[in-house]
Amino acid sequence: MLPGTEVLSRARTKALFSEEQGRIAPGLQTIALLSELAVDHGRGCTLVDLDGNQYLDLNAGVSVASIGHAHPRYVEALTRQLQAVTVGSFTTRARASLTELIARLAPGNLTRTQYFSGGAEAVEAAIKLARSHTKKTDIVGFTGGFHGKTAGVLPISDVGWKHAVGPLPPGYHIAPYPDPTMFDGTPEECLEFSINALRALIEDKAADRLAAILVEPVQGTAGNIVPPAGFLARVQAVAHEFGALLIADEMITGFGRTGLLFGSNHDGVVPDIMTTGKGMAGGFPMSAVISTDEIVKAEPFSLPSASSSSYGGNPLASAAGLVTISTIVDENLTEAARVRGAQFVDGLRRLAAKHGTIANVRGRGLLVGFDFVRPGTTRSFLPKDPCIAFFKECVENGVIAMSYTPRVRIHPPLIISEAEVNQALEVFDAALGRMQA
Repeated sequence: MLPGTEVLSRARTKALFSEEQGRIAPGLQTIALLSELAVDHGRGCTLVDLDGNQYLDLNAGVSVASIGHAHPRYVEALTRQLQAVTVGSFTTRARASLTELIARLAPGNLTRTQYFSGGAEAVEAAIKLARSHTKKTDIVGFTGGFHGKTAGVLPISDVGWKHAVGPLPPGYHIAPYPDPTMFDGTPEECLEFSINALRALIEDKAADRLAAILVEPVQGTAGNIVPPAGFLARVQAVAHEFGALLIADEMITGFGRTGLLFGSNHDGVVPDIMTTGKGMAGGFPMSAVISTDEIVKAEPFSLPSASSSSYGGNPLASAAGLVTISTIVDENLTEAARVRGAQFVDGLRRLAAKHGTIANVRGRGLLVGFDFVRPGTTRSFLPKDPCIAFFKECVENGVIAMSYTPRVRIHPPLIISEAEVNQALEVFDAALGRMQA
């Protein structure tokens, strides 16, 4: 367990988990099923189960708890809003202030925001906006991409079961995402291969119909994959070459996670449309589509009620978004993500030099990844069983991370401390030693 924490049983935790499993439908997140945790409360970067055991949270609800659990400013702001009004699409001070803040922080002329309640909903709205503006239909995504599980984005989400749920909508195409860790050649050659393949795909499948190219600045679900420098700028150039728009899906990379305010900033790119969510409201279900004055006026997107959402931008969500983003700015958590992310990457590279079972350490801010591999290789992934064993050992020693597959993802709250990063690395070191033995 974490330093100073008495080792307790997990009897209450496992009892409630088992009770819920008897009634809840299958399909929960793997991390919840494998950990069998029942959480009582959280503070900062720590979760506490029903038996009082503490866990350093390197998952943060998959990049959602950007300012940690129960941040005092967050609790105060949502409590105050709960006592005022929580539902409705009427203008509130919270939503007006949030919209103004986003317009000030978003790159370039992205000053118009529409709100939704989930990632897939926002990405589908972004696609609708691109089609409204260009009057064209087709969308290109990338291998390894993930944009949600609803029908309108499933064709370009790398989900193995998607073809088993019926016919998918037409007009979607997938190009190769440039993953330098899996490419035979330099990062520059990897980039050229990807861009050439993207252009060839469009020319062959969608040249006259292309409405948008949809891309993650860093691919989260695929394993926190960082593309070569300049990738996003090159993709935007291709999109504009074919009269299409660039949609940057910043659901994970937005609002400080990558060490800059947005993932697009690393390439100096102003997307035509940007989607955000997850960490933007600190855990409250909220997402957004952000674009320009010119693009958002396109019909039918701009028609009354054509882009609305029952829960999008409601007063409680807006209060959560406003306090979360304001806290990220006021506490300089973007720079904190850069510093702590570099600490994580440096520490993991030392572990890679010590243990032969990890390789391909990568990261951009506090979006960090590495791979479990067979010793002496960099691309021969370990099977799932030793990965799951590593994950469970880390849980037993007080660290929660998405480390149950060969491509490990680390994305803690942006408030994580130097000592907490070191604690995680110590637990990883011990678990890797046992894995290798």
